[in-house]
Amino acid sequence: MSVTKEPSGRRWVQVEVEVPGTPEEVWQAIATGQGISSWFVPAEFEERDGKPVAMKLNFGPGMESRSAITAWDAPRKWAAQSDGWVPGSPPMAAEWSVEARAGGTCIVRIVHSLFASTDDWDNQLEGTESGWPAFFRTLRIYLTHFRGQRSAIMQIVAPAAGTEAEAWDTLTAGVGVKGKSVGQRCTAPAGAPALSGVAEYLHERPYDALLRLDKPAGIAALGAFTFPGGEGSMVAMSLYLYGDQAVENVAREKPLWEAWIQERFPAPAASTST
Repeated sequence: MSVTKEPSGRRWVQVEVEVPGTPEEVWQAIATGQGISSWFVPAEFEERDGKPVAMKLNFGPGMESRSAITAWDAPRKWAAQSDGWVPGSPPMAAEWSVEARAGGTCIVRIVHSLFASTDDWDNQLEGTESGWPAFFRTLRIYLTHFRGQRSAIMQIVAPAAGTEAEAWDTLTAGVGVKGKSVGQRCTAPAGAPALSGVAEYLHERPYDALLRLDKPAGIAALGAFTFPGGEGSMVAMSLYLYGDQAVENVAREKPLWEAWIQERFPAPAASTST
């Protein structure tokens, strides 16, 4: 991964993925709140006089991002600008585009850019670039198997004692993924909420897995990681559920999985002083 630097001071990175669907279908997935929420994080577009003016993304409690829409050319391209993730960093622009290809596929391309006179903020661009491939894999599964369906998302992140490898071992064993290969069926064992499907992606270091589910219908994204500069490990589980009962299914499944995660990854005891 590398940052392209221009004499003007513009620095940018580009990420792209090929996905199935017409430009109009792909546009619905990458340029509407419902579509983006189906494979990324909960999203909402604000409109004024019938035109999008801002987008909000919810990455979790206290981690909401708001971007101003700066260009809109459906179903080809849209752009937005947001404040940098780090206080004092320059604003970052994002340009999303859809390019039709032969055979019923499209290229989705995202270009992130900012203006700076030093290399101080390059890691912000690199971090943004490195995060997209995992979500693009989810986007491809969504457009291949669940395109246009009603959706709802459940996200759980919890601290884990020990190393990332130990947390990953506990998580994958608990949902029936441990020891499986891509293409094999996975079924959660007794003691876990009902979950079964096919492994679409499995990777270690970084620890990441995607399951295409038939019970319940959707996608499960699993991960174990350590925040940069942080202490201890974390586990993450997201369920993207689809179909007419998606919202009701998430409402039913979330408390079951929260209790399951809490049992296997209990919160650290609060320290006391005397």
